[in-house]
Amino acid sequence: MGAWHSKVKRIGLMILEFCYQLFTVVRPRHRDVVLGLVTVVFTGVATTPLAEQMIKSSLAAQRPVLMVLGDSLVAGHGLPQGEAFPEILGRMLQNDGVDVRIINAGVSGDTTAGGLARLDWSLADNPDAAIIVLGGNDLLRGLDPSASFVNLDKIITRLKARNIAVLLAGMKAPRNFGADYADEFDSIYQRLVNHHNVLFYPFFLDGVALQPMMNLADGMHPNKEGISHIAIKILPQVKKLLSKTEE
Repeated sequence: MGAWHSKVKRIGLMILEFCYQLFTVVRPRHRDVVLGLVTVVFTGVATTPLAEQMIKSSLAAQRPVLMVLGDSLVAGHGLPQGEAFPEILGRMLQNDGVDVRIINAGVSGDTTAGGLARLDWSLADNPDAAIIVLGGNDLLRGLDPSASFVNLDKIITRLKARNIAVLLAGMKAPRNFGADYADEFDSIYQRLVNHHNVLFYPFFLDGVALQPMMNLADGMHPNKEGISHIAIKILPQVKKLLSKTEE
């Protein structure tokens, strides 16, 4: 009997290992089916807690990682801890049943050049998808739009080289910057989208810019209401972005 139980245990562990390997490589939308099969296989078997632990560990490891690369609009300037755009977006996704780990890669004051310079450091968590929210500080400093284009182009190129799905959030220049400058700056985002074929949210501050009730006292950074407004509006595009990580 001892030899028989030993043989059964070895077979059970082989089946467990097979199911575990299958679960880690299958596409996310098919994992519920695999998990159901594993549950059936191990129902009433002594190794069920081990199987459950392995599956739960795999689930956590397989959650898509979404990086939000940006400036103070991402970092949460002037907002309470945990109320920045990435955190609010993450809670909305969770409420809609989208399981994702979000990395807040926002640095206040960053330009497109700054975002490019720290890109390797920002990629340390190996994101599956990225939202880019850069360009506002280039605009405020009156930097050459062609330089902003080059920096963003390099960021997107490096992200795509690592098979990271990209959503580019645009900025828009106020008309008092001069029509020629504003038109040139505004156009860089659409040019990047056309060149790289990435998802696009044309204006990150849509519905928030120049709205006193949506901004802090400085009139430039969104308050909690403004952040919620942005997250609600961009949410459909973010879901589309995350769906690309399952392909």
